[in-house]
This record gives sequence, C-alpha cells and structure tokens, in this order.
Amino acid sequence: MAYDRYVAICKPLHYGTLLGSRACVHMAAAAWGTGFLYALLHTANTFSLPLCKGNVLDQFFCEIPRILKLACSLSYMRKAGFLLVSACLTFGCFVFIMLSYVQIFRAVLRIPSEQGRHKTFSTCLPHLAVVSLVVSSAIFAHLKPPSISSPSLDLVVAILYSVVPPAVNPLIYSMRNQELKDALRKLAEWTLFHPQ
Repeated sequence: MAYDRYVAICKPLHYGTLLGSRACVHMAAAAWGTGFLYALLHTANTFSLPLCKGNVLDQFFCEIPRILKLACSLSYMRKAGFLLVSACLTFGCFVFIMLSYVQIFRAVLRIPSEQGRHKTFSTCLPHLAVVSLVVSSAIFAHLKPPSISSPSLDLVVAILYSVVPPAVNPLIYSMRNQELKDALRKLAEWTLFHPQ
C-alpha cells in the first residue's frame, strides 16, 4: 500500500507502467510467500516443542510466545530466534513504509495548493495510522517486561494488533467516500430525532 501511494503521488505519470498487473502480481506473491514462509517456520518450530505445562492457552488464539511458555525445556534460544526473525521482518517492512512516506510527504509539501495537500494527506494518514497501531501494539506485546504482564493486559494487546486493524480498515478507508459520509450523517440525525 505504501508503494502504491508513493508511485501515485511521487511518480503519477509512471503509475501505469510501475504498477501494472505484472507488478501487482509480483508484490502480492511476495507478500503471500513471505507470510507463508514465516508462518511455516513458526509452525514447524512450535510443533517440535514438547509441552509440559498443559495445552491450555489463556488467549483467544494460539500465539507463539504463549505456546513457548508451555514448553518443557528452557526455550530461550527458540524465543530469541522467534524475536529475531519477527523483528527483522517487521523492521524491514517498517523501514520500507517509512521511507515511502518520507518521499510522499516531501512531494506533498511541494504541492502549492492547500486543497491538494489536504487531499493527499487524507489518503495517506489512515494507512499510516493503521500500520502504526499494528506495529506499536505488536512490539509492546512481545517485548514488554514480564513484571507488567497479566492475562487481561495480554488479551487486550493481542486484540489491539490482531482484531482492531482489520475491523477498522474498511471504516477508515471508506470515510473518504461521500456516500458513506452522507449515510452516517443520516443515521446520526435519525438516531437523534427518533429516540427509543
């Protein structure tokens, strides 16, 4: 998404050639392939662990750090490996997104009209907000000190990075749609003037 925004704003005349169907297929294949390999690595690692502390997780999904806590052996190396691979992948994506947005913001600040800058920022900021929410809550979830860890806090943080972004994505990206704005305004007016 960051690359799409970068090309649309910084190289608009080359958009068709840089983001043609072939480039989109390559980017989708790279994203899916990386996600699949990442999941495969952690799934193989998880299934090779002997579990001694039961098999019940106090989470609504099987999160890898939780499974590592149930392992019999001292799994410091596995935890370190998990954190290293996750940090490298997350950091690489985050750097790419930030570099794209630095270029975008540099180009936007050169736009002479206030309306043009506002329109461009309104298309970029929702994506940046969602990415920041996911990355910051995931970093907090996996790197917080054990002294502040509690099952309820862990559950809230897990919901923040796994449920909230996909749930709010359609709302965030569709708020630029005038029809949706009109429908929400009508709903709010109806709710105010027709109390139950």
